[in-house]
Amino acid sequence: MSRFSDYETKGSDRVIDMAEQARAGKTAEEIGNIRILFGGDMMFDRYIRTQSEKMGKREVLLGVSKEILSADAVVANLEGPMTSNPSKSAGSSVGEARNFLFTFDPEWANVLFDMNIRIVNIGNNHILNFGEAGLIETRKFLRAAKVKFFGDPLDESLRAYVAEIKGKKIGFVNYNQFYLDAENRTLSDIARLRPLVDVLFVYTHWGAEYVPATSEEKRLARLFIDRGADAIIGSHPHVVQEREVYHEKTIYYSLGNLVFDQYFRPEVRQGLLVEATITSNNTLSFRDISITLSSDGRTKVVKD
Repeated sequence: MSRFSDYETKGSDRVIDMAEQARAGKTAEEIGNIRILFGGDMMFDRYIRTQSEKMGKREVLLGVSKEILSADAVVANLEGPMTSNPSKSAGSSVGEARNFLFTFDPEWANVLFDMNIRIVNIGNNHILNFGEAGLIETRKFLRAAKVKFFGDPLDESLRAYVAEIKGKKIGFVNYNQFYLDAENRTLSDIARLRPLVDVLFVYTHWGAEYVPATSEEKRLARLFIDRGADAIIGSHPHVVQEREVYHEKTIYYSLGNLVFDQYFRPEVRQGLLVEATITSNNTLSFRDISITLSSDGRTKVVKD
């Protein structure tokens, strides 16, 4: 059965068996803990589209399947809409306007569910690449696949999400610097969810691409913690940025890429998965898992 009270199990037997095997050998205390795995940006158009059509969509994530299938929840950023429109960016050249217009094959929603990526952030600068109609289709396809989402830019009721996992309520709030009045939106959502949840994560889409964390990121991260967030997980810069502990709360300014077709320098090919463990008394600990993006479109764990 699903670990989420409002989910339906629809993955293949093979996927379920792999998840059970990954949990084998755990102590009772470890099984009682909640393990949430966070990833960065996922982009399934352009070169990733053409490669996944050749090798199969699940192949893109197979190299991180052990980690994602063994988690109680996996959260990552869906860097664009899922629509029935044909791709505009596939085959485009870097710098072309259409190179930055993303739409993902709706079948990716089912793949995400089957691979245990069942909560996605959609508060980012690409989700409206195909306008409001594209966002409406995205909601439809994610809902049909039972993939939950938060960060909706056009519906206030869909900006945050609360998952019930092993009897605890875990809240997810988005900050998206590409929203109008983004800071106040996030502060409002934190204030609304804080009394309702045991643990509250703010998943951000912010900063400048390819550089370390900016002073604005740092100001906002500390503000969100001061207002009630338990941890901050960042995306958008396409590189792994700094980790910081502020008032005993952990901030990951950017996890970099999880699935993306950027290979032009080592920093964009190296991403991070972060495993957050929540104990019975709601304390948090974190484990970093380094990943690498291969030029064939696959993402793999970096072996020690």
